[in-house]
Amino acid sequence: MSDVHRQNRSRAGGHGEEGELPFNILPVHDVLSDHPSLRFPEVRAAMAALLAVGDLRKPPFVAWHDSMDLLDWLGFFFGFQRDNVRNQREHLVLLLANAQMRLHPPPDDIDRLDSGVVRRLRRKLLKNYASWCAFLGRKSNVWVSEAGRRTAADEPRRNLLYSALFLLVWGESANLRFLPECLCYMFHHMAWEMNRILEDYVDEATGRPALPAVSGDNAFLLRVVAPVYETIRGEVAAGRNGAAPHAAWRNYDDINEYFWNDRCFSELRWPLDLSKSFFVTARARRRVRKTGFVEQRSFWNLFRSFDRLWVLLILFLQAAAIVAWEERAYPWQALRARDAQVRVLTVFITWAGLRLLQSVLDVGTQYGLVSRETPWLGLRMLMKSVVAAVWAAVFGILYSRIWDQRDRDRGWSAAADARVRTYLLASGVFIIPELLGLLLFVLPWLRDFLETTNWRILYVLTWWFQSRTFVGRGLREGVIDNIKYSLFWVSVLSVKFIFSYFLQIKPMVAPTKIIWKMNTATYRWHEFFSNTNKFGAVLFWLPVVIIYLMDIQIWYAIFSSMTGALVGLMSHLGEIRNVQQLKLRFQFFASAMQFNLMPEEQLFKERGTLKSKFHEGLLRLKLRYGFGRPYNKIESSQVEATRFALIWNEIIEAFREEDIISDREMELLELQPNDWDIRVIRWPSFLLGNELLLALEQARELDAPDNKHWKKICKHEYRRCAVIEAYDSVKYLLKYIVKDGTKEQRIISNLFSAFDDSIRVGRLTMEYRMRALDVIHQALTELLALLLKPEKDLTKVVNILQTLYEIVQRDFPAQKKSVEELGDIGWVRAGGTSTGLLFENAIELPDSSDVVFYKNVRRLHTMLVSKDSMSNVPKNLEARRRIAFFTNSVFMNIPRAPRVDKMLSFSVLTPYYEEEVLFGKEQLRNENEDGISIIFYLQKIYDDEWENFKERMRREGMKDEKEIWGEKLNDLRLWASHRGQTLTRTVRGMMYYYRALKMLAFLDSASEMDIRPTTRELSPVRSSSLRETETSGNLSRASSGLSSLLKGHEYGTAQMKFTYVVACQIYGTQKAKKDARAEEILYLMKMNEALRVAYVDEVHSGRDEIEYYSVLVKYDQQLQKEVEIYRIRLPGPLKLGEGKPENQNHAVIFTRGDAVQTIDMNQDNYFEEALKMRNLLEEFSHNHGARKPTILGVREHIFTGSVSSLAWFMSAQETSFVTLGQRVLANPLKVRMHYGHPDVFDRLWFLSRGGLSKASRVINISEDIFAGFNCTLRGGNVTHHEYIQVGKGRDVGLNQISMFEAKVASGNGEQVLSREVYRLGHRLDFFRMLSFYYTTVGFYFSTMLVILTVYAFVWGRLYLALSGLEDSFKSSLQTSSNRALGAVLNQQFIIQLGLFTALPMIVENSLEHGFLTAVWEFITMQLQMASVFFTFSMGTRAHYFGRTILHGGAKYRPTGRGFVVQHKSFGENYRLYARSHFVKAIELGIILTIYASYSPLAKNTVVYIVLTLTSWFLVMSWILAPFVFNPSGFDWLKNYNDFGEFMNWVWYRGGVFTKAEHSWETWWYEEQDHLRNTGLLGRALEVILNLRFFFFQYGIVYQLKIAHGNTGIAVYLLSWIYIVVAAGVFWLVSYAREKYAAKEHIYYRTVQSLVVVLLLLIILLLYEFTAFLFVDVFTSLLAFVPTGWGLIQIALVLRPVLQRTRLWGFVIAVARLYEILFGVIVLVPLALLSWLPGLQSMQTRILFNEAFSRGLQISRIIVGKKPTF
Repeated sequence: MSDVHRQNRSRAGGHGEEGELPFNILPVHDVLSDHPSLRFPEVRAAMAALLAVGDLRKPPFVAWHDSMDLLDWLGFFFGFQRDNVRNQREHLVLLLANAQMRLHPPPDDIDRLDSGVVRRLRRKLLKNYASWCAFLGRKSNVWVSEAGRRTAADEPRRNLLYSALFLLVWGESANLRFLPECLCYMFHHMAWEMNRILEDYVDEATGRPALPAVSGDNAFLLRVVAPVYETIRGEVAAGRNGAAPHAAWRNYDDINEYFWNDRCFSELRWPLDLSKSFFVTARARRRVRKTGFVEQRSFWNLFRSFDRLWVLLILFLQAAAIVAWEERAYPWQALRARDAQVRVLTVFITWAGLRLLQSVLDVGTQYGLVSRETPWLGLRMLMKSVVAAVWAAVFGILYSRIWDQRDRDRGWSAAADARVRTYLLASGVFIIPELLGLLLFVLPWLRDFLETTNWRILYVLTWWFQSRTFVGRGLREGVIDNIKYSLFWVSVLSVKFIFSYFLQIKPMVAPTKIIWKMNTATYRWHEFFSNTNKFGAVLFWLPVVIIYLMDIQIWYAIFSSMTGALVGLMSHLGEIRNVQQLKLRFQFFASAMQFNLMPEEQLFKERGTLKSKFHEGLLRLKLRYGFGRPYNKIESSQVEATRFALIWNEIIEAFREEDIISDREMELLELQPNDWDIRVIRWPSFLLGNELLLALEQARELDAPDNKHWKKICKHEYRRCAVIEAYDSVKYLLKYIVKDGTKEQRIISNLFSAFDDSIRVGRLTMEYRMRALDVIHQALTELLALLLKPEKDLTKVVNILQTLYEIVQRDFPAQKKSVEELGDIGWVRAGGTSTGLLFENAIELPDSSDVVFYKNVRRLHTMLVSKDSMSNVPKNLEARRRIAFFTNSVFMNIPRAPRVDKMLSFSVLTPYYEEEVLFGKEQLRNENEDGISIIFYLQKIYDDEWENFKERMRREGMKDEKEIWGEKLNDLRLWASHRGQTLTRTVRGMMYYYRALKMLAFLDSASEMDIRPTTRELSPVRSSSLRETETSGNLSRASSGLSSLLKGHEYGTAQMKFTYVVACQIYGTQKAKKDARAEEILYLMKMNEALRVAYVDEVHSGRDEIEYYSVLVKYDQQLQKEVEIYRIRLPGPLKLGEGKPENQNHAVIFTRGDAVQTIDMNQDNYFEEALKMRNLLEEFSHNHGARKPTILGVREHIFTGSVSSLAWFMSAQETSFVTLGQRVLANPLKVRMHYGHPDVFDRLWFLSRGGLSKASRVINISEDIFAGFNCTLRGGNVTHHEYIQVGKGRDVGLNQISMFEAKVASGNGEQVLSREVYRLGHRLDFFRMLSFYYTTVGFYFSTMLVILTVYAFVWGRLYLALSGLEDSFKSSLQTSSNRALGAVLNQQFIIQLGLFTALPMIVENSLEHGFLTAVWEFITMQLQMASVFFTFSMGTRAHYFGRTILHGGAKYRPTGRGFVVQHKSFGENYRLYARSHFVKAIELGIILTIYASYSPLAKNTVVYIVLTLTSWFLVMSWILAPFVFNPSGFDWLKNYNDFGEFMNWVWYRGGVFTKAEHSWETWWYEEQDHLRNTGLLGRALEVILNLRFFFFQYGIVYQLKIAHGNTGIAVYLLSWIYIVVAAGVFWLVSYAREKYAAKEHIYYRTVQSLVVVLLLLIILLLYEFTAFLFVDVFTSLLAFVPTGWGLIQIALVLRPVLQRTRLWGFVIAVARLYEILFGVIVLVPLALLSWLPGLQSMQTRILFNEAFSRGLQISRIIVGKKPTF
């Protein structure tokens, strides 16, 4: 390694000595190389342009060679690394060559690089730099004359130099690539220095020619990149790996936003002044603090970021309540009263108060931004608070003056009206900012002008409203889009507010008035505020208000589902849903594929004009519905049909390689070439099923002339083709098997000549008997069956032919002919008395090696015998789905495909860490505790694919199935790996792009003779000519694949257009450790020539220092080994923030092209979808709304849905999100972000704007979506396209799914705190802001509000029941109580509209699979307990979202992505769900139990059930879901053993290095990690929330019989004696156990006995001398157990204080007891269900029902049957 390292560090030689170095895609160093890509003149032109150094001043101290180019020139002057120069040289050559290829029309001189290409590339690369300069008021250092001051020859070279300089800066900046404006700062100064060199400036200090301030070996890395990198590294260290509050350290965004201010020039200077405060990371006064934004943990961030939404909701709630208080039928009736009108004006007081709250929150959260450099920011924040407070005071005073005047005048006098007008005038002034915002919304171009124009006067004018930021400007959309999403949200809000007023707010008014006025309430406890029921009224309203605040989410789900369905219909989704519908459209399919997938001739054609668009739309209409002759039928003589056959057969071949179809199905699906002179296109056999038999039936039953017969046959295209093909095939077959020159052959020729003559003149039905066709058909069937047998019996063949001959000459003619007549027409042998059987010596059957002949025989036999429509071909559901989707997509509106050489080039990038690459032998065979191995599991899940695999192995030479584990082991490993979520599967899928591009490049340039089989005239004399025709030039896969047709140039084209880079971050370490994964990755490179692997290499130098390198390797097919291509040194360790984005970032410099597709490790691709990639890339050239797209969203298919019912639920949920959800976000809402893979990025756009994701520690844990945020804020455009899809795997076990949900929910919690969400919330217009909120963090907040509603409802009911208010209300409200109860039930019903989250799934299924199918799937889901799963998931999301916002603790949670058939132990489930679900469910269960005991309404069982059914459902779902969806979850023996392990886990104390799964105490500490890092506010809120557990004690002690009806405060205070005594007894017993239990056991037993006796004595005394009853013992447990839990939770918050005292050990001991108690409570229903007979088999059926429907034998899996071999 050190030798290579030293070699690459050497600067000698430059470009000229690269001859011996391996290259990546192009041998740029060797123009004369015989590489296919170098045949393109555009590549040679780009290389020549870079060599045009000309008269430029040469770098000093370097031996310059003529072979060196402009990048060498820059590298020597500025100190770039040699391999960085090499890498960017190839990068730049490919960009320029590909751009030149796309020129239309092509340039006159193709060997010269077009200056426009260079200029456009420079503009795109440096557009962000130009905007940055304009923003800061700095003059750009890109000195390119637009007025022609410089020579024409100089300008392209300057453009090349600027582009190359930027790429070199970018390519060596490592982690600084996340800081786009920091790169602009570097480029700005380096461009200035380059200009000085180009303009021959003289250094004033030395009198010598000017040189860069930073130069020398690796100077850029060491003196420019490293200082900034070390600053970031220091900040990360100060942030304690993300554990410190975000406000305490600078993340990537803070460092980058420092360069958004002009002071960076005066502070940092050039070269960088390392003494400046910017580079100080320790806690020092002179350290630069947060920049641009301070992330603070608080739920108030939701209000700060989306204040416009909350203001709207709060003001409407206030106004609606005021209007409803009048109790009129309609609101406009209530508003006729002047009193109501004036009361409504109080909304302005509330509005002013909300502005004050917003300004105070701004001060409270963003005070960290105020410094000496930003005094104006502090002044504005202070002034905003003062102004808001003044407005609140002014409105309050003016409002009170109105009522004062009104009361004095005892009515609405003129003076009172005048004061109202004054108030309205003030209100008008107050809303001026909102009116301005409305004006800018209506005139978006004006807003764009104000935001994007960098005039100082405009900055002054807008200073008050918002901070000036580089991003978030000019986010408007086009007028049409504006109207569409505005109409959407106006509709949603209208329905929501009407519903809220009439069904939420109005019904609550009458009961509230009664409660408010009622003074006769009798409290059962000590009431601190007597004679008031206000708190009861508040609790009555609380669930209603919470639901009111969240139910827009429900209405959004409804409206988005309807809108998504409409958009999907308009996009022609789901028009071909199955094979039956495919058959109806297949005859137009070839033309559709030709139209969309094959390039059109572009010479002299105008594109993009209105006329061309209209013409194209008309063609699409004809194409889709078969209108017009050109799109009606295609015949086999057309080149179009042959191209179609090539593509279609390659798709079917890919299916066969994947084993999703069998050999037989492959033949039925393939388009056969015109081997036997067939006059029509030979449709796939599965389309022709039963068609020939139907035609025979028609011929037999219909008595009509030829034309009527033929007209009826021609109504069915497939029937017409089947009849003609069968006739032509029989004719050819009989001539082929009869020897040349025999009398028999002449007879056959004469027979068919006669038939042809009759057909030509239309007299076939008159001259021949149609009923004889059945006998002929039977004889032909027997003949073909004989031919297809392995052992041919010539005697039988002769007999059948003789029989067939007799039928044709005797029975078939309508008029019987004499022997003489037969002799005259040549139907008998000359001299009819010849001896011997006819055909006896005239038959010659082809050898069995003639694959093509027998393939055609099988096809003919299929046509003759097929009696059904073959609707079950293919049998595999995945194959059927893919065929249906592909054919449907070809009929959709997709961009026309360019030629491959003119398409945009692209890369695919996959980050990989240490996931599975390729399943090993032992991995496949090892069994779990249930006796199930991976290979056995896959055999049963994919049973048909397993059979297809074995069939393929037998075809490839396997004799015995045992060879699968021997010679065929590698094939077996690949087969299994392609069905898991492995890197092998992902690589195979992505390499389909390479395969597809090679094929498409061939078809683009192939002539008619290249792609068509050789055809010759049929000779009646020599049958040898037939055999020659048969065996030459055919397109059958059996004899030659498409690869045999390729000419060679296709490889070069494909390599220039496509690169696949896998970022295997630790591949170097894996190689050093001899890890099997490293060998498997090497195997993947060996098998895929276009695959490249990038990794980070660590090189240890002599002084315990480590140097880090980004390395790119490939497998050299000639050298047969892995070779290193580039090695670029990094400034330090790769990982400073989140690992995955930094892994992507280090490898992105090795990607190529105009676009990059981000593909995750759990994804797949399909060959047929890869064919449409060039269509998709054309979307970058079209405007979508106001601008061209920068991210192309791509549809995903979740391929893990068939594994189990749980996987099906997850798949359905994800499918609706990635299809209908994303469709609506993109159109009409225009807020689609990047929600992960497999979106396609405009690579050059993102290259200069921060990369493909963000990487700041913790805050960017959901790194993908921040790429979308960044894109939108920087003026990008994200679209969504559903005519192309990739596969995606999802988690399939409940634990995996829960960890995934936890990761996403935590990520959304961090997003709430982020600057991107705040800026989007403020910079987007109001309606797009609503779309953004309810589809990102708002969804999770709404989920949490649903859970809070349940809490509010049950706690409110508990308060009313225990306090006695419910009893008082019941007796006082009388008839009104029913209305009040109805109002509450309405809210509970709305909560249960959580079912509406399933609405998108139903709608999307209806669209793509049909309404009945969708309804049936929904019903099936419910029967399989989908509601339990979704309720459980809701709890997961709410828990982690809320906890992350309050306390942090978000982290990456690896889910495993494995196969889930293994039973999860009780302890494992408990550890995962104890805090998120079990404890919360137990709390709710206790509340509902107490309510049932003390509520007067609960005496009526029906009322209680109706009130609490939904809450009990949630409780049971949260407790039982982990066991319902756990294989063998109700196995009594397993649960018994599991609980024993659980108890051992609880009592095992462990040690320092003990893991959480081994010791309860370790787990317990880890569960509280979030409280260690939370702030003071988080701790305080946690304590306040835990005080609720004390309410149980306060409410229940007054209900005890011992209280004897006393409601004094002393009862509650005395109850604490119980807590003290219980704690004392527990401490005493614990002390005795520790001291005596081991050696003096008798003392320990004595203490225990005394305690028991004492407790019994106390109970007896209480029973005798007080009103105590024995039931009080159990009732008091419900009071005091929650109190103890609350004390423990508060102790955990106070852990830093308590841990240093002896009390902490007592806390741990009590907490352990509570854990056992919770475990027992969870176990009780589980044990009961496990005891019930038959429930385990029912659970298995529920869990694996989808697999059962596909013929699985899950019962065998569960009981652990062994594999069959």
